[in-house]
Amino acid sequence: MNTLAYLIYLLLTYLITVRVGLIFYRNGRIFILSLLQNDVPLTDSINRILLVGYYLLNLGYAALMISLWDTIHNWTELLLSITTMTARIILTLALIHFCNMAAIYIISKKKDQFTH
Repeated sequence: MNTLAYLIYLLLTYLITVRVGLIFYRNGRIFILSLLQNDVPLTDSINRILLVGYYLLNLGYAALMISLWDTIHNWTELLLSITTMTARIILTLALIHFCNMAAIYIISKKKDQFTH
């Protein structure tokens, strides 16, 4: 049963990670562009690096979570395990996003202090 749980979890994690990553990539470009005073090549480079880092972090986290799973004996445990592990990755993504947004906000405030 663990193999089935791993496959479902990896599929869910992949879909969530790729979807959210692409949303961050598209919408985050605007924020980075404003911070870098419309330097398009630098903004695009940083944005791609952030996307790759985001994917690597999530793939590593997903692999680590699989290694920590206990043996699953029935369908209830299967559902509970997948739900718990998926919730952990979503909460982790939310925390990372919050930290990134806080960093962007702090950087923009410091930039405003220096320009006034």
